[in-house]
Amino acid sequence: MAAPEPLLRVRDLTVTFPTPRGPVRAVDSLSFDVPHGRTLGIVGESGSGKSVTSLAVMGLHTGAEVSGSVVLDGRELVGLPERELNRLRGRRMAMVFQDPLSSLHPYYTVGEQIAEHHRVHFGSRRATARARAVEALAEVGIPEPKRRAGEYPHQFSGGMRQRVMIAMALVCEPDLLIADEPTTALDVTVQAQILDLLVRLQRERRLSVVMITHDLGVVARVAHEVLVMYGGRAAEQAPVDALFAEPTHPYTRGLLDSLPRLDDRDDAPLRAIPGSPPSLLEPAPGCAFAPRCARAAAGTAEERERCASERPRLAGTEGHVTACHFPASPASVASAPSPYEGVES
Repeated sequence: MAAPEPLLRVRDLTVTFPTPRGPVRAVDSLSFDVPHGRTLGIVGESGSGKSVTSLAVMGLHTGAEVSGSVVLDGRELVGLPERELNRLRGRRMAMVFQDPLSSLHPYYTVGEQIAEHHRVHFGSRRATARARAVEALAEVGIPEPKRRAGEYPHQFSGGMRQRVMIAMALVCEPDLLIADEPTTALDVTVQAQILDLLVRLQRERRLSVVMITHDLGVVARVAHEVLVMYGGRAAEQAPVDALFAEPTHPYTRGLLDSLPRLDDRDDAPLRAIPGSPPSLLEPAPGCAFAPRCARAAAGTAEERERCASERPRLAGTEGHVTACHFPASPASVASAPSPYEGVES
């Protein structure tokens, strides 16, 4: 029996920005799927291309060259006229942005802003849309939703504003939700509440979710599958349990090793990946991570030359693929010492 088609299928997505210093390829030949009712976590350092990818899926780039294929439920989005995209945004796919205060209009109440989405996509009357906005606020756990719907964004706390953004994104019941670092500016208690809210809403509505974050703890909590990006490219992709238990790309291993551990001494320095992210103005012909890779540095001259000159392709077992010429075998990961042991931040 053939596997069902994913809700979102991205193939060879490339996003290039023109700049005075030359073209910047922020996303380079990226491919991934998001099945119905599943969560894909996209992680990586700042500048790895995570947010650029999400905006490309939504068709929100202006002045950038976007190529490749983005298919939502069988419909190609790349090259779709703006009018058609506007009909899909909010109705079939929605996005929760990182900073809710700058995403909400300061001159309109939150109820008016949520209701507007419903009116635009369903042609509903003002009273009907207003009632649906109050229901949406109640669904995301805002107390006294009828009263608070008449308040302005500055009257809400950061966590409550993020709940308002989630209510606005889900009021038209989309199939795909993209959350771009939705918990970055929140304290850990509120962050946990927002993540639990997203998990609950996904299960109730069978949402497909793309969670953009640099926080591996968030990924471990909510994602089914993880895509690790580096320099605009895919470095590794695997089910969440397999990625945390058996990371095969040295960059993924470095990210996991940089997390503080409960068994570390109180004064133990954080472990860091040496070097800096690559310049996207002059992308490396080989592996983008090679200049920072301890595994490549410890290889033979022939291996180092291959890493520097030949771009690795995603390969591996079904469901767990890595773009590395010399990936760690799963059996060796648990017992091997970190290649970045002793490197301080």
